[in-house]
Order: sequence, then structure tokens, then C-alpha cells
Amino acid sequence: MDQDAVLRARMKLLSTDRRVLRGRDALWVYRVLTEVSPAVYGSKLAYVLVEAARSHRLRELPGIRLAMLEEAVAVAEALDVANPFRAKVLAKALEAHRQELAASASEPSTDRADPVD
Repeated sequence: MDQDAVLRARMKLLSTDRRVLRGRDALWVYRVLTEVSPAVYGSKLAYVLVEAARSHRLRELPGIRLAMLEEAVAVAEALDVANPFRAKVLAKALEAHRQELAASASEPSTDRADPVD
């Protein structure tokens, strides 16, 4: 693990007055810190992944949204069963993932080839 990255992530976290860091730095901060301490930061990573996937910036990027939600589900599932936030974060990630799959199934596919006469 890159100790400089861990230190930068911890400094970023200390410089905020929120319980959960948000914004463009939240993903890299929680990804780095989850590697160091998954029990403490895993639930926050799953939370910000779901929130980021819902961002209007990703509206036209369903593949990225789906990948982020799959990561959120994997992180939440990896949390210890005794973690008090596991059930809530996992339920939120699974529901967002289910909604994304349903939305992508209902959208017309642009990958289909035109039929040949």
C-alpha cells in the first residue's frame, strides 16, 4: 500500500466536517482507506459508490454506473456480518443495482445490428 496515498486520504478526511466525505474526492479517499481498514471504511465506500452512480454526470454512461454499483455490492458483501452498517448499506447497494439493471433492460439497445434484407 502506498503510504503517501493513505496519508493524503487521511488528511483529506480530517479536513472535512462531515460524517461521510462527499464530492469528487470521496471515491479515491474511501477506496484507499478501505484497503487499509475495510471494517471502518468499507460501508462508507459502498455508500459513496451508490451516490456517485446516481450522479447526473453519469446519466449517459450506464456501463460505468453498473460497474460502480457492482463494486458497491461487492464491498458491502465483504463487510463482516457483525458490522452495524452492513445490512443497510448492502440493501441500498442491491436495490440501486437492481434498479440499474431494470432500467438498462427497458432501454432500447443501440448495439443491435440492422436486419439485412
